[in-house]
Amino acid sequence: MKYVVMTGAYGGMGYATAKALSKSGFTVFALDKKVRDAEPGVIPIKTDVTDAESVEQAFRSVKERTDEVYAIVHFAGIYRLDSLVEISEVRFTGIFDVNLFGAYRINKAFLPLLAEGSRIIMTTSELAPLSPLPFTGIYAITKTALDRYAFSLRMELQLLGIDVYVIRPGAVKTELLSSSTRELDRFCENTRVYTYNAGRFRKIVNDVEAKNVAPQVVADTVIRALTARKPKYVYNVNRNPLLRLFNALPDLWQTAVIRRILKG
Repeated sequence: MKYVVMTGAYGGMGYATAKALSKSGFTVFALDKKVRDAEPGVIPIKTDVTDAESVEQAFRSVKERTDEVYAIVHFAGIYRLDSLVEISEVRFTGIFDVNLFGAYRINKAFLPLLAEGSRIIMTTSELAPLSPLPFTGIYAITKTALDRYAFSLRMELQLLGIDVYVIRPGAVKTELLSSSTRELDRFCENTRVYTYNAGRFRKIVNDVEAKNVAPQVVADTVIRALTARKPKYVYNVNRNPLLRLFNALPDLWQTAVIRRILKG
């Protein structure tokens, strides 16, 4: 039996993946702040990835059942949309605490259970390798940092026979997508610096997020990454062609295009 530790296991992508993995013969230790009842192949463990003691307790709970974990799959993450000159320090640092530091805490804590041949999957974002857009910058910054962390971790853990892979999803129909809508509404209502620009920005976000895919698409991708003999390092899911085209422009052109669109 192969065991998988999963963070954010009861979010949209996490839960779909946990169920898919259990059907494929894996047993999932499902870590999340809010958990459900145990199901066949899915063992809930209430965990706050921003709390080192909570992470350590999760490790002890897993260690009681097994001395070896085949994989760690990271889905824990939050979304923020705000301007970089208006966002509060609590919101600024808080998103790093979940999206980046949470993954660091889990990987460090569970390393003793990872044997040679085990795998870690980091879920970043299609935005990670792209130039950040205005107002989504704080989210993109954390995901870019997580993407770079994943590659650095891959460089190091390969020396121990442990592989690290990255999934970069675009818009996926989950609660996180709904959260982005709420964040956009909150920003448009509360900004005092960009009141005119916010309304124009809303249309861009709505157009990008309209082209979303079901969480099962991500779940299928995780299974491929965990079962392939030679997985790819990066798996892209539902990349937005307009974002890719925009990113192909020189930096000065990108800023000029955004200025033209948002200022009119």
